[in-house]
Order: sequence, then C-alpha cells, then structure tokens
Amino acid sequence: MRGRIVQGLAVALLVALGAAHGPINSSAASNPKFGPNQAPKALSAPHNQPYQVGTASWYGDYFEGRPTASGEPFNMYDMTAAHLTLPLGTLVRVTNLRNHRSVIVRINDRGPYVDGRIVDLSFNAARVLHFDQQGLQRVRLDVVPRHKAAATLAMLREPVLQQ
Repeated sequence: MRGRIVQGLAVALLVALGAAHGPINSSAASNPKFGPNQAPKALSAPHNQPYQVGTASWYGDYFEGRPTASGEPFNMYDMTAAHLTLPLGTLVRVTNLRNHRSVIVRINDRGPYVDGRIVDLSFNAARVLHFDQQGLQRVRLDVVPRHKAAATLAMLREPVLQQ
C-alpha cells in the first residue's frame, strides 16, 4: 500500500513539473518580458572582467639597454611592460583609471618586485597614459586575446594618412 502511494505521488510530481515548464517551442507562446528582438541579460554578451586592477609604475633610462627577461635590451620608448606571471610576449591593454586613456603593451620583462604593484610600464607607455610625472597610477589590465593580437598590431603599425 505504501509503495503505491509513493509511486502515485512520484507520478503526480512529474506531471506537475512537466506542466510547469509550459510550451516547448517559442511559437506556442510569446515571452511577455522581452520584445521580439531582445534577449534576457543572462544571454547577452558577458561583461568583460578585467584581468587585474591595481597600481602601475614605470621604469626608464636607468634600465635603458639592459637585458629584459625576454633577452631583448630594454628600450624605454617601446610599448612594453614587466609583469610577474603573464607569459612573455602577451599583449595587454592597460587603462589608466583616472583619465581612461589606454595603451596596448607587450610583456617582455618580469616585475614589478615592489609589493602592491601589478605592472611596470616602459616610460613611453606611462607617458601615453599621462602618469609619467606621478610615477604611480591605478590601472586596469586586460589581456588581448591571441586571435585579436595580429589585427591589433597591424592597426598600431598602420601609418596615419593626413588629408
């Protein structure tokens, strides 16, 4: 007797759950929450999360010509940076959180070795971000995906035509 009651309750529960799902295809009923060309926020493109947010510093002429971790000599006028963990050669968009200026740099060195700092930029990168006078600035780091890296480098190298 107890088995039949449990079995009956299970069937009733399954039927109730099936009915709660509503129509299976979208033509059977419209969704009143969203218009015909709108999608719920959960299905929209995800918000890009930064790789890292923290304090950046820069280094310049004292290190000019010295070898970096990648083996190339440091050039303070290149758009390069030092990071402790990102693979050498990684492209990173660095955004100054005070003025929202951004620059793309290539990781070619290791550092910074000062607590509380997340990236050491070349002098030129810091100059473009407008914090070469301060020395330190709060920044956001976003890794540039490999499939976009070639196009990004091509845009950076393309000469600007004046009319």
